[in-house]
Amino acid sequence: PVGVATQDPKLRKRFTGQPEHVVNFFTFIAEEVREIMAELGFRTMNDMIGRMDRLDMRQAIDHWKAQGLDFSKLFARPQVGDEVAIYNCEEQNHGLEKALDNKLIEQAAPALENKTPVTIETPVRNVNRTVGTMLSGEVARRYGHMGLADDTIHIKMKGTAGQSYGAWLARGITLELEGDANDYVGKGLSGGRIVIYPAADSPILPEENIIIGNTVLYGAISGETYFRGVAGERFAVRNSGAVAVVEGVGDHGCEYMTGGCVVVIGSTGRNFAAGMSGGVAYILDEDGDFEKRCNLAQVELEPLQAEEVNDAALERDDLSEVMSDMLRGDIRRLRVMIERHALYTGSTRARHILDNWAEYLPKFIKIMPVDYRRAIREMEAAAEETQSLVAAGE
Repeated sequence: PVGVATQDPKLRKRFTGQPEHVVNFFTFIAEEVREIMAELGFRTMNDMIGRMDRLDMRQAIDHWKAQGLDFSKLFARPQVGDEVAIYNCEEQNHGLEKALDNKLIEQAAPALENKTPVTIETPVRNVNRTVGTMLSGEVARRYGHMGLADDTIHIKMKGTAGQSYGAWLARGITLELEGDANDYVGKGLSGGRIVIYPAADSPILPEENIIIGNTVLYGAISGETYFRGVAGERFAVRNSGAVAVVEGVGDHGCEYMTGGCVVVIGSTGRNFAAGMSGGVAYILDEDGDFEKRCNLAQVELEPLQAEEVNDAALERDDLSEVMSDMLRGDIRRLRVMIERHALYTGSTRARHILDNWAEYLPKFIKIMPVDYRRAIREMEAAAEETQSLVAAGE
């Protein structure tokens, strides 16, 4: 609020000091720490680790709240030899040479080297964690955050994926999984596409069964995801730019979400939208009781904007175009996302909704953060004012 830790020019104007003042502040802190360390007889931070004998505990232990508590085991230091390290001083072997991504990087060489589209098919197991992350690193190293053209690297997998499937997935990579996945799918998603649907011979009813774990799309910044099935808890937590369609979510959906768009065409758990300060969500409220499960501290529920949308507009499925205006265009945005969900996952649930659009459309509710709406309107007003000034030659 005082412009110290921000790149927003408007907020930075509030900071009346100089960068050197911050440098001096931390220099003073460092000098005082060195003085305290000298008093204790330590030259480095590492020398201090594990020295419970130098802790000043009496003031804390003598506090009335600690009466009757025995802290001797908490502060005890086990007797070990000099060969036993008491802090991290060895390089950890993460076993990256065994990662599935090494194989994917090798097979995706034409796309990485000269942007030639490739399709890769491979099984996946739950021991394969962060699938696509090292590959995304190779894309980012060569092409930066802009990545590759859509679907340049298309990876089709079968099986059960381990944790963090598609974490930080770069633009231009599509992960298509026939099966299911563990927690943290799409963590930090960075422009890629993730599609997950049950196996063709699976007897489950997707909209009634969990297909992905908890905390999916944690901190995602861009990209798109389509899940034919139900997600666990904290779906899209801290999502700041990705779009997603899912057929049900557990508790705390869209928690702390700051951007992007989520469509839920199934059931939702309790405490939906807790701490949600940005982005927008569309919920299919078939039973009419979603309000009881939504945290209304920062959001409002509202009907979709009833603008006229012709068939030609609906056929244009440029996602960036339909996502460009978060205050208007609800119907078109919602339909295009469900159309894409049906296309990528073969969802019978999505197809049923589309085939009975007039019946289901009134059952959708829009979740819009109050401050987010205000900020968008202020930005639109500022843009209109700028255009007026330009038109007037000012």
